[in-house]
Amino acid sequence: MIAEVAGALAQLVVVAGGAPLLVGVLRWLKARLVGRRGPRPWQPYADLAKLLRKEAVVSTTTSWIFRFTPYLLVATTLVAALVVPVLVSRPALGFAGNIILLMYLFMLGTFFLALAGLDAGSAFGGMGSSREVAVAALAEPTVVVAVLALALRAGTIDLGGVVERFAGDPLLVANPAHLLAFAAFFIVMMAETGRLPVDNPATHLELTMIHEAMVLEYSGRYLALVEWASAMKLFLFLTLLANLFFPWGVPAGPGPLALATAALAIAAKLAVLTAALALIETSVAKLRLFRVPELLAGSFALALLSVMSVFLLR
Repeated sequence: MIAEVAGALAQLVVVAGGAPLLVGVLRWLKARLVGRRGPRPWQPYADLAKLLRKEAVVSTTTSWIFRFTPYLLVATTLVAALVVPVLVSRPALGFAGNIILLMYLFMLGTFFLALAGLDAGSAFGGMGSSREVAVAALAEPTVVVAVLALALRAGTIDLGGVVERFAGDPLLVANPAHLLAFAAFFIVMMAETGRLPVDNPATHLELTMIHEAMVLEYSGRYLALVEWASAMKLFLFLTLLANLFFPWGVPAGPGPLALATAALAIAAKLAVLTAALALIETSVAKLRLFRVPELLAGSFALALLSVMSVFLLR
């Protein structure tokens, strides 16, 4: 029991404390790839601390939804951190969760964030909310279908079971169905976390904003919570990519040595995925809004091909 509690706390600390560093490293890598010095990798910690010290300015037209949403975003993301196999294949809430529960947690946060964008009553917030809901409606089915392809080959929809199945047979990772599902999930990850070419987190231009438009009215501690939750969501999606598709170094038990080994393994895998994401974001331009459905439809087709290949290649 003590080991399980320690494992859950370690997983929360890794996700909550490591997410800002992940975002900082990603920004630093992108700056280096385009020839700029860029901010320090730990700059997001300073940004969050500064926002927490600032006074929050809230419009008089907003309701309780606007103030409640940042706390909900952090809460749902932290619960998701106890469902995703980050350090161990069987996390604290792994018994109660699979990919369906995980998507519901993320969608709950997206739903309330869209409501908060509308609640402010600004044109930017309404525009961003409508775009975010449209992207989420196209992206969520792809996530489920991509993980379904893994579940069919693993024989279980439990995330921990999928990790243990593929970790026990490394040759399954080289299967074409596995690689198709990985490509589909990677594209959806960029859409779900507001990365290029779907969204640009570093802009405030009207024609390009999706996520930034919804949080434009937030300030102070509310903005700090929203940015922190966004960083943790990116961390969890990259962790799903790392541990579901390449589940090496993910132990089943939460022993001290196992947790230390798992932390090193996830750090190495996230470093590779972060470098790949930085390279992609510096190599492509943001898609026009009406081209985003085509990209997500392509990712859904890849996920569907992965499911079909499970039956065709038996």
